[in-house]
Amino acid sequence: MSLQLPQPFIDSICHCNGFNKDAFIEAHQTESPVSIRLNPFKPSQLNFELKEVVPWAQNAFYLNERPNFTYDIPFQAGCYYVQEAGSMFIEHALKTCVDFSKTLCALDLCASPGGKSTLLNSLLNSESVLVANEVVKQRADTLALNLTKWGTNQVIVTNNDPSAFKQIQETFDIILVDAPCSGSGLFRKQHDAIHEWSLDNVNLCQQRQKRILSDILDSLNTGGILVYSTCSYSAEENEEMLDWLLSQFELENIQVPIENSWNIVETQSTLHHAYGYRFYPDKTKSEGFFCAVFKKPGEPKNTLRKSKKPTFSEINAKDKLNLDVWINDVSTHTITTFKEDYLLINPLILQFINQFPHLYYKKVGTTIGTKLKNDLVPHHDLAHSIYVSPQIQRIECNYEEIISFLKKDSLVLNGDKGWNLICHKEHGLGWIKHLGNRINNYLPNDYRILK
Repeated sequence: MSLQLPQPFIDSICHCNGFNKDAFIEAHQTESPVSIRLNPFKPSQLNFELKEVVPWAQNAFYLNERPNFTYDIPFQAGCYYVQEAGSMFIEHALKTCVDFSKTLCALDLCASPGGKSTLLNSLLNSESVLVANEVVKQRADTLALNLTKWGTNQVIVTNNDPSAFKQIQETFDIILVDAPCSGSGLFRKQHDAIHEWSLDNVNLCQQRQKRILSDILDSLNTGGILVYSTCSYSAEENEEMLDWLLSQFELENIQVPIENSWNIVETQSTLHHAYGYRFYPDKTKSEGFFCAVFKKPGEPKNTLRKSKKPTFSEINAKDKLNLDVWINDVSTHTITTFKEDYLLINPLILQFINQFPHLYYKKVGTTIGTKLKNDLVPHHDLAHSIYVSPQIQRIECNYEEIISFLKKDSLVLNGDKGWNLICHKEHGLGWIKHLGNRINNYLPNDYRILK
């Protein structure tokens, strides 16, 4: 492996705190480490060895080598997420300043493909709500897919420009802005990004970052936490942005405690001496990453409220009881309808979607299924849900059968007629309808293995 880093890039970051030119260049001649984070809602026996823990995150591990994740069934079932180790530092940063036992409203603004959203989802309690937003439609589809696999129902996926959140005042207790950036922290993994790097692009990204933050900060609740992060080494997108934030907004910078053995570089901005955290590949077992944490002064406000004339209402007890064959402990859940679909949500989500109808919603909670005369066509969301009823007919499949199902090849399976949940080691992966003489595969094409 021989990776040539542009000299203007090296010159532009040589003054950054913690930068060691020779060690940095040498580290870029090595392979990127592979790390995963386990889904706490779906414990599973994995098919590979977990080499060592990622020290700043729970349930996170390095692997000895990169397996073929596409053909790994626990990956397809949402039992873990493949995530760069540095970005998992967000978990540690949040845990130092957020009480996750409380019911919270969180926003991951630039969320696709979903690594940080699944991380936040794992930290929040079941009564909280996570709004995961992505402005690009195709990337929003990927985000929804990955959050569906995670299996919980307290997630909303939106497809909006950050400016759409200007109408949402002092609502979010946590806002994560993993800002679009020049991407220099990923050069080792994404070689093509090297050719796209320029100082002009760094400055363009800085302007975009300022616009995004200006659009979103009125949405941060008093007492709320803002996490700003990039995968860039450039001070213009990192330390300079911290100074700009503190100059423009009423925020307090938070110093995050770190262990010396982690080799994370604690840096400070020039004007306001705001703390930020740099990850270099020659110091940490990760790619390039930067993050900083801020708090909005004041006591939290309860701005989410019940609407007087709600668009969405909880279904009645009788209709809910009819869904007990599909949902475990159905009486304990909140269920609403959208057109012909049943949505499994929680009370806070119900308040949110009624209060902010102007957002474009890609996914709301877990879609249980679609009413069709006296039948219900189960949705793919429900196949991955941790709330799916144990009464559901299941077909436990071996590896070859699961791969055939995921490729949408012809299936020959023994099972009872009607709807069946395709499972592997008790984890659901999708639905079939067994008609006796043939099987209809209801796997959405977005989930299909094409290779």
